[in-house]
Amino acid sequence: MNIGHLNHRCTIQYKSVSQDANYGTDVITWTVLDTRWCGLMDDLPSRSESVKGGLSVSNQRTRLRMRYCTDVDSSMRVIVNRPTATTYQIIAGPAILGDMDGVEFVIEKVSS
Repeated sequence: MNIGHLNHRCTIQYKSVSQDANYGTDVITWTVLDTRWCGLMDDLPSRSESVKGGLSVSNQRTRLRMRYCTDVDSSMRVIVNRPTATTYQIIAGPAILGDMDGVEFVIEKVSS
């Protein structure tokens, strides 16, 4: 994998669920797995807008590539440090690139 294309820092987080002591409800916290270099490629605009609960929602999908690893899956999220930190949910992947040169994920930022 050409590391010149890995020009963004990203923080990978996984979900930790615990029980609230008073009410017994789930308390979700995000724990840092690692910070790594990644490459991003935004998908071209499409008709990915929809209406959910009366609000117009658009989904922005991006492809994220990083060096080969086996500890990241689609239950996690990624915070990409572009000029401003943006949180993305991993929605597909990992796809192995080449002869275990790297992995690719599809990530999505949902905004209304």
